[in-house]
Amino acid sequence: MSVKIQVQNVTKIFGPSARHVLEELEKEFDKKEVLSRTEHTVGVYDASFEVEEGETFVIIGLSGSGKSTLIRCLNLLNRPTAGHIVVDGEDIVRYDRKQLREFRRNKIAMVFQNFALLSHKNVLDNVAFGLTVRGVPRAEARERAAEVIGMVGLEGYEQSQVSALSGGMKQRVGLARALACDPEILLMDEAFSALDPIVRRDMQFELIRLQKRLQKTIVFITHDIYEAFKLGDRVAIMKDARIVQVGTPEEILSNPCDEYVERFITDVDKTRVLPVKSVMQVPSCLIRSSAGPRAAINEMRANGVSSAYVVDRDLKMLGLVTLSDTLEAIEQKRTIPEIMRTDVASVDEDTILSDLVPMAAQSSYPIAVTDAEGHLTGIVTRVAILSNL
Repeated sequence: MSVKIQVQNVTKIFGPSARHVLEELEKEFDKKEVLSRTEHTVGVYDASFEVEEGETFVIIGLSGSGKSTLIRCLNLLNRPTAGHIVVDGEDIVRYDRKQLREFRRNKIAMVFQNFALLSHKNVLDNVAFGLTVRGVPRAEARERAAEVIGMVGLEGYEQSQVSALSGGMKQRVGLARALACDPEILLMDEAFSALDPIVRRDMQFELIRLQKRLQKTIVFITHDIYEAFKLGDRVAIMKDARIVQVGTPEEILSNPCDEYVERFITDVDKTRVLPVKSVMQVPSCLIRSSAGPRAAINEMRANGVSSAYVVDRDLKMLGLVTLSDTLEAIEQKRTIPEIMRTDVASVDEDTILSDLVPMAAQSSYPIAVTDAEGHLTGIVTRVAILSNL
């Protein structure tokens, strides 16, 4: 993947003499002391990171850490005091008003925590609003809006007033409005934080589902570490206006960079954040559907296993056979397709480990991991799941 966004040494200080205060700052400083001494607030200090095209990049931190200030720098709602923000090779900090207006209209969109909907308009007109601002003809804008409304699960609510909607439905409208303009970059500032836990979980699933389909570049802000690790391909942790660590959820959980990050993740239940792909193994033994029972027995014995998954020539999973099944097959002169068990559970690579716990408790065999086309990509053993509890 190519790099979509490069944030290079970005600092944002709030106050009339921000540049002067920046020159006075030492490498190690205390935000409260700076505010007391200069009446200026350091929102972000020397932040650097990259976001790849199609990636969901999550920024997490406690209240006041600078995460919302930073995301607002990415569309210049907050103009950096220093540093560069490079999008597709262009430093947007250098944009004039016309360039910035075009950038905001065509390349980037934002979803806010408080929905920011137009209360006097219905769902359809709210979603179409950004398109009409861009000069898209009304009929075309409404047609595109209706398409996106269906995409976020609000089909049938086009004529409803937004004031009559629940919080979760309002946030779906906000998400649809952002997607209607087909932006390349989607900024989401605490987008689900105001929702109750059940609705929030539904919206997280909705975002994952949409992202698989649309492959937008997403920068997502949250204070919830479970949400960060569930949604993020990579996560940046902020503390006191600085980014202290960037990595995948697995990297951060395995190798916290300092004592602060270690404390930040200390109570995290790994099974609630780690995906299956982080613990799955390449199966040591596979049985081709064309193989005979004797060949299957030899293969299982050679690999020291008592069961194995059956695949076709394209590695599409067909079922599972056990050593005892194949021994009986020899006696009964039956084939592998005739004896294999087809009612076996399978999951995809992004399934969270906690979802596998009840499956592992009920199954005597490793759980199969498959891709969207049903090809076997790995297995998860009961030991791998239990070791992360």
